[in-house]
Amino acid sequence: MENKTQVFQKVTDEHEKEMRENLYSVYKSLREKGYNPVNQLVGYILSEDPAYITTHNNARNLIRRIDRDELLQNIVKSYITLCEDSN
Repeated sequence: MENKTQVFQKVTDEHEKEMRENLYSVYKSLREKGYNPVNQLVGYILSEDPAYITTHNNARNLIRRIDRDELLQNIVKSYITLCEDSN
């Protein structure tokens, strides 16, 4: 069994912008329906179960356009950048 680290492809700026816009639209739709958007998004990311996302404003279809691996990569990158900026 090999012990290699998987390397992710770099996401293009335009693709990243689209992913960010779609995620924010889903966030707003969840908030409009009275859900806790962060909890619902975490549930979806962990399980990939679309039932965590409302169909309001086409949010469920929008979230399916976002690759979870790319999303997690960008979340970690953003968090680390915030940590570095605060030091």
